[in-house]
Amino acid sequence: MGRLQDKVALVIGAARGIGKATALRFKEEGARLVIADFEAEGGKAAADELGAAFIATDISKLADAEAAVALAVEQYGRLDIVVQNAGIYPWQLIEDTSAEDWASVIAVNLGGSFNAARAALPQMRQQNYGRILFTSSITGPHVTSPGHGHYSATKAGINGFIRAAALEFAGYGITVNGVEPGNILTEAMRLHRGPAFIKNMEDAIPLGRLGSPRDIANAFLFLASDEASYITGTTIVVDGGQLLPEGSDFRMVPP
Repeated sequence: MGRLQDKVALVIGAARGIGKATALRFKEEGARLVIADFEAEGGKAAADELGAAFIATDISKLADAEAAVALAVEQYGRLDIVVQNAGIYPWQLIEDTSAEDWASVIAVNLGGSFNAARAALPQMRQQNYGRILFTSSITGPHVTSPGHGHYSATKAGINGFIRAAALEFAGYGITVNGVEPGNILTEAMRLHRGPAFIKNMEDAIPLGRLGSPRDIANAFLFLASDEASYITGTTIVVDGGQLLPEGSDFRMVPP
């Protein structure tokens, strides 16, 4: 306990799922929280539950990201950690994706990552300290599936941005890293994917289960803590071994 004692953390996209689990995990370790989310009702409810400040935020807009950072500094006098978890993932084949659809996903997922980092930089540079963290994915950097062209492009782009920002920000005492979740059993997964899909994904994971939001939150906690002070420009894959098999018939069966 206390690994983030009195650290100030802004978690963007924390109304539910991975973001909310991360905010909770940070609170358990002593962090003071600001929650930002596009969904005002859900975000406010999560903030009230966690005893956090809340600000409605469209992370695709730099002004909204700057307002979220300003709230953290106004409330607590500093900003130590930013987690940019907000993202959208509509299912669309490339042939059915309009230019507007493409731009929307890019604006939130990839543009939002730039906006979060750009907004946090002045305060963290002034402090000579910061942790900037992103939710990437195994989808895009490593694997993909039909219907995720725009999503895959943004997550691969986030990984490139992590490396560039880590290099540029290193001289300011700021580390930049990310987490690449595999298939995580969030509320959205339960809502939008049926039991057959979930069972199929479980069968493809060597550890035999989908991840939980807390599994991802624990990785973010490590990267946010002083234990990761010498780690920057990288991502941690948290996927239950999903990327490991060469084919579908991978389970060892004793003779």
